[in-house]
Amino acid sequence: MISQSKITVRYAETDKMGIVHHSNYPVWFEIARTDFIKKLGVPYSILEKRGLMLPLVDLSCHYIRPAYYEDEVVISACVTFLHYSKIEFSYTVKRGDELLTTGKTVHGFVRSDTFKPINVKKFDLELFEKLKASIENTNG
Repeated sequence: MISQSKITVRYAETDKMGIVHHSNYPVWFEIARTDFIKKLGVPYSILEKRGLMLPLVDLSCHYIRPAYYEDEVVISACVTFLHYSKIEFSYTVKRGDELLTTGKTVHGFVRSDTFKPINVKKFDLELFEKLKASIENTNG
């Protein structure tokens, strides 16, 4: 499954040159990731109520072309790796058909009360199966 989130670049997201500042892309990744999880059928707020959190453990971003003020961009997100203890999301940012940025984030699965790592398959089998199926629906 690939989730797409559309945004229009706001003035506050740009620098003096009118180009989107690099620090905004991780925020856009979060928008896309949150939409992805919601479309999967389990909003992040519900995961937290169940006692599960996904702290960020790694982030990468590759800037190919700049985005500008008032551009309409689409951020796509999908799960590219799933393990019992962590998950990887991949992202693209496009303006129309033009690829602007790619990125990845890795998140651990932890209990919200202790922040100790957990086996998500044992903690929430339904969630694990939905995440696993989302990879299969992306790849084939």
